Amino acid sequence: MEFLQYFGEVFTLTNFTILVCGTIGGLLLGATPGLSPTMAVALLIPFTFQMEPTTSLILLGAVYTSTVAGGAVSGILVNIPGAPANIATVMDGHPMAKNGRATEALHYCFISSLIGGVVGVFLLIFFTPPLADLALKFGPPELFWMSIFGVTIIASLGGGQVTKGLIAGALGLWISTIGYNPVLGEERFVFTEHLAGGVHIIAALIGLFAIPQVLTLLQNSGKKSEVQMNSLENHSVLKSFRYNISRVRALTIGTVVGSIVGVIPGAGGQIAGLVAYDQTRKSSPDPSKFGKGEPDGVIAAESANNAMVGPSLVPLLTLGIPGSPTAAVLLGGLLINGLFPGPDLFTVHAKVTWTFIDSLLVGQVLMMIFGLSISRYSRFVTRIPNHMMAATVTVLAVFGTYSVQNSMSDVLVMLSLGVMMFFAAKIGFSPAPLVLGLILGKLTETNFLQGRMIGDSMDGAWSYFFSGTINLILITLCVLSIVFSVRGEIRETKAKREKERLQALGAQENQDGAAL
Repeated sequence: MEFLQYFGEVFTLTNFTILVCGTIGGLLLGATPGLSPTMAVALLIPFTFQMEPTTSLILLGAVYTSTVAGGAVSGILVNIPGAPANIATVMDGHPMAKNGRATEALHYCFISSLIGGVVGVFLLIFFTPPLADLALKFGPPELFWMSIFGVTIIASLGGGQVTKGLIAGALGLWISTIGYNPVLGEERFVFTEHLAGGVHIIAALIGLFAIPQVLTLLQNSGKKSEVQMNSLENHSVLKSFRYNISRVRALTIGTVVGSIVGVIPGAGGQIAGLVAYDQTRKSSPDPSKFGKGEPDGVIAAESANNAMVGPSLVPLLTLGIPGSPTAAVLLGGLLINGLFPGPDLFTVHAKVTWTFIDSLLVGQVLMMIFGLSISRYSRFVTRIPNHMMAATVTVLAVFGTYSVQNSMSDVLVMLSLGVMMFFAAKIGFSPAPLVLGLILGKLTETNFLQGRMIGDSMDGAWSYFFSGTINLILITLCVLSIVFSVRGEIRETKAKREKERLQALGAQENQDGAAL
């Protein structure tokens, strides 16, 4: 096997040093709000100009892998996902931290990231040709139905309040239309020049998660942080390993969903994490635990967004079609080094390609080792006074938002969305469905418009969207997702009413007993 033949190249002094530095740097960059994996890899490309092709790809791959996992650190500790891929992790990761289980949550994050990541890389190694063929079958109609499938899970992200989840999701879908029509170039809903370029996903993500957290910290500046109210236990890594591996359902769903979404061009880790979280919640015997500190939520989300990494490189290396935004930046790294996607990568440049793929496998292990090492120091973050934490998060939020497009308009949009979300949260709205609506809105609209134009030039848009095996499978999944969501909501409502009835009955019996 060629991947074993070149495995030793990863451990040469230069390559291994770069791999270690890239992994540590990626974890730190990932934990910084706004510095997404895409941005982190893009920032490092200029530093690779003087490197050997193999070394430069190892650096970019290490940063890609570890940044995805590193974004969970800030999400778990301070409720601010480091990147869109970590949105789902926050839902149960931060509640675990508030319950005094921050170290435990970080353990689950990095262990499940390793498991999902390793499976993803093995798929890249062994199943590249068939997966590349699958990626080619995803055109505008398939991507449209994939995004609609994502829309069907919006209601379940509303923190147990379906109506408010749907309202927030619909608002996110509307916000995604601000700016220019992605196909026709028409200007829409531009109330001010600051919205001329639309609402960037990173600006929205930071604003909706970071600014409400800052305002809450300032509101409670005289108190200890929510995380500090509970003692942080010295959770055993071995115990976390055993528990993590025992959560077969969450790991399987996360890894399978992440692997499938990774192959689909343009989908990204944020969709993988949210879909995996939703499916794990729906299949749970007790869905009501999710959102309150359920480890399965962290395990499913993190195994999914790391399982996505390997498969996202399949269409990139074989067809030149990036499977994620970060893979698109990696394509630039390949071209700069004179490497062009296609069969030549695995024949003429086999040493470079297989050493790079092998480094992804080793990088997953290093990411877990360094991640578990830093998780023991999470208690120091939770000891920072609220006013200092608020100031730090504000600086990082402004810096992260501005650095995306060097635009003050993005900063103003970020602050505006954040302040609105702060007040909306007080009446029970959650930022997660709004962000998902924003992410999926652009994907849905672009592929619908492109598909309609292509369909009209063929046998008609209806036939184009409602024919083909993949389309029919995705449509079926959309229907099943809606059915399961409705059934789950009915089941939870009945359970809640039964619980209230039993409590009322118990209270009445106590009153009767007291009267006697």
